[in-house]
Amino acid sequence: MKIIHVDMDQFFAAVEQRDNPELKGKPIAVGHDAERGVVSTASYEARRFGVHSAQSIQLAKRLCPQLIIVEPHFQRYKEVSAQLHEIFHDYTDLIEPISLDEAFLDVTENKRGIELGVDIAREIKQRIRSTTGLTASAGVSYCKFLAKIASDWRKPDGLTVIHPDRALDFIAQLKVEKIWGVGHKTAEKMHRMGVFTGSDLRNTSLTRLTQEFGKMGQVFYNFARGIDDRPVVSEWERKSVSCEQTFETDINENAAVTIQLYHTVLELVRRIEKNDFEGRTLTLKVKFLDFKQITRSITVDHLLRTKDDILPLAKQLMQQVEFHSHPIRLLGLGVSNPGSHPLGGEKASRQQPQWVELELDFAPWPDE
Repeated sequence: MKIIHVDMDQFFAAVEQRDNPELKGKPIAVGHDAERGVVSTASYEARRFGVHSAQSIQLAKRLCPQLIIVEPHFQRYKEVSAQLHEIFHDYTDLIEPISLDEAFLDVTENKRGIELGVDIAREIKQRIRSTTGLTASAGVSYCKFLAKIASDWRKPDGLTVIHPDRALDFIAQLKVEKIWGVGHKTAEKMHRMGVFTGSDLRNTSLTRLTQEFGKMGQVFYNFARGIDDRPVVSEWERKSVSCEQTFETDINENAAVTIQLYHTVLELVRRIEKNDFEGRTLTLKVKFLDFKQITRSITVDHLLRTKDDILPLAKQLMQQVEFHSHPIRLLGLGVSNPGSHPLGGEKASRQQPQWVELELDFAPWPDE
């Protein structure tokens, strides 16, 4: 297998600097400049001050007083993303988009008949620069896990190849934080286990990993050994539709919560219609003032498509949340569990809604 992971450098910020020459060489952050605004992308000039994606705008401005906040222009980013995919399709149709600015490409058999993956990656990088005026970093390896890590290795404008013969040595020296799927809390847990590097992870038994991390334990066990059999999937089926809103001021009054819930339902219905989606599970996400986050979900035996379908269920879910003494910072709703058929005949008609209560360590997915 020859897998390439292409990842644009500081994508949103780079587009803004390209389109506005006055911003070139200056510390900028793309995001909404408000009390609860969040950095979507920071330029490299801003990152030197500690500004990074998913950080609050207010903290970013304290870290970098000269920071320039730029409102995002998502339509423009989508247009550039379309240009990238035109280039990708000149080499392969096995393309798996991860976000607007990154994708996996399986070039094992490619349209140009180029033997080495690194030559394809180099050519793609050059074409991206000449077509868009932007730079990309690329990683090449025999699996998605290593190609993804490789693309981050020499940012910006980097190109890294991880050969199968060198993969285990490469993984051994990795900090566990660099391993795909290891977030902040997972890394802390691994550190408490004495696991700091890929080598440490490889020396941890599968039994221990599954005890500590469930199904992800098997994934970490395989990654530590350079095993990742996931194919590049070019056809993607939408699994859910969701929306969320972070409030300028925390809310804990019944009237305010009801109004915001109603507007969130309307936005969710709009997105369901836009994406021609339908599902049977409604999930409510609530983040409190102290950043603790919970979700509440209910599964029913009919498809959720309209306000009348969703609003009563959303109100039921909200009744399970104590917000009077824990003001709400963020509210979100999502529909999942797609399918064109109900849960199944007479049995389904008697089935009670399935309630699920979860607490998640939520990590946002920025554009890079």
